[in-house]
Amino acid sequence: MCLACEEAELFYRFELLKQIAEGRMPDGVTEADLRAMDLPLPGEVEVVEEADGTKTLKPIVRPSAPNSFACDSPDS
Repeated sequence: MCLACEEAELFYRFELLKQIAEGRMPDGVTEADLRAMDLPLPGEVEVVEEADGTKTLKPIVRPSAPNSFACDSPDS
């Protein structure tokens, strides 16, 4: 791949990531397309601004559901 094509591809991915970070699904792209490009879906990442002003993408960690299993057998 030539340098110009590689730069265009990286810019396209950057634009997709900006839209995803805003919580929007990019136009003309499906969930399968994003998964094939190893990109997150909207709602899976957020933009975090650091103290020095830089912005980074961080995955959104959702708490897992509490485990409803309870062992009620007596200890012997």
